[in-house]
Amino acid sequence: RLMPELPKFDDEDLKYYGDEEEELALSPPAALMSVLATQELLLENILECIPVGEFAVIQPLSDEFCLVLGYLLTWKLTLAFFKAASSQLRVLYSQFLRRTKSLNKLLYHLFRLMPENPVFSGPTSEVPNKDTKTFFTEELRLDVK
Repeated sequence: RLMPELPKFDDEDLKYYGDEEEELALSPPAALMSVLATQELLLENILECIPVGEFAVIQPLSDEFCLVLGYLLTWKLTLAFFKAASSQLRVLYSQFLRRTKSLNKLLYHLFRLMPENPVFSGPTSEVPNKDTKTFFTEELRLDVK
């Protein structure tokens, strides 16, 4: 609930980012970026031996699973923050992510975490042997209960 409210504070300072030749960047919330940087290092240690194109098998409820889940949820917060920002602020924030290579790291991690066969094993109400359901065809519920 809080993330969409935060860009409003940077809107007030936007007028100070004007006529400079250097490409400007503005960091999303520092606390969020600090957590993201720490999680990037941890994920790099977990996934270092897995090349892009192959996928990592992460056991549910393991320490690695919790770290990966935390990393992905942090990116979910970051994207909610971006969605609420004005287009001018998005440009400045994206420059920051480009400089820190955070978006490159995200894609690098996702391509190693994505399963080879993303079959959806959740509850189904349809007849078996119908079209195979995948994570890309079904809506996932991520509500915390």
